[in-house]
Amino acid sequence: MNKKIAGLALIGTLLISGCAAAVHAVKPAASSSVRPSGSTRAGGKAPVASAAAFSAWGLKPLASPPAPPKVKPVKRRAGEPVPAISDIPTKDKVVFITFDDGAEKDPKFVRMMRELKVPFTMFLTDSIISSDYGYFKPLQQLGNKIQNHTLTHPNLRAKGAAAQHEEICGQQTKLGKEYGSVPRLMRPPYGNWNENTRTAAGQCGIEALVLWRESMQIANMQYQRPDKKLHAGDIILAHFRGPGQLKGHSMTEMTANMLRHIQEQGFAVARLEDYL
Repeated sequence: MNKKIAGLALIGTLLISGCAAAVHAVKPAASSSVRPSGSTRAGGKAPVASAAAFSAWGLKPLASPPAPPKVKPVKRRAGEPVPAISDIPTKDKVVFITFDDGAEKDPKFVRMMRELKVPFTMFLTDSIISSDYGYFKPLQQLGNKIQNHTLTHPNLRAKGAAAQHEEICGQQTKLGKEYGSVPRLMRPPYGNWNENTRTAAGQCGIEALVLWRESMQIANMQYQRPDKKLHAGDIILAHFRGPGQLKGHSMTEMTANMLRHIQEQGFAVARLEDYL
């Protein structure tokens, strides 16, 4: 797959999918195959939440993901530009959840993720999270990685090379200081990037620009593909948003709706960094 062409083809629709909000009723679907309570994921990895834990949040259990691949299907090669991807090439029936920005800091969401043990990746912006860096540390301690979403959330295509370098490298420094780990991945705000972005990202130690295939709104997903379905390896965009942005709904309600969509289509949720 030509990642550069794929990434460029998505840019026009990414802005739309990341901003609109549709409200529709979402009903729980029939349960898919899951491991029993107290079991572990394939390969003896992180424990799977019990059916009771999902039920407490009004959900049916997700299918268990397979063991991570021994060789990551996406890897930047020496001398090549930083790739821009919106999905992972895999036959595993898995999708990947990502949360952006960091505006909403709901303690109930931390409890939800602790109980459900669903892996996800956080792309955080310093100007949005700086009022409470500590909120994200319990989520990180669950094994969820914190990645780069720039210092101030600008449209990078409207910035020159030096300004893009500062936005990306500056956030690398901030996140490394606050969370003890320098990101490998970066999501350009609004899905907007150009060749200066790839150059700056590479200079700052970024290995891939991560875009998305679906975006979660309040109750429904917005899909990029005409068939309006999840596909193996899809990356899903969601946000740390609260009632002010979700028309009175909470982040946990939005997340529960997202998990219902994933469960009813028979997908497991895997950790993005295991494949990328």
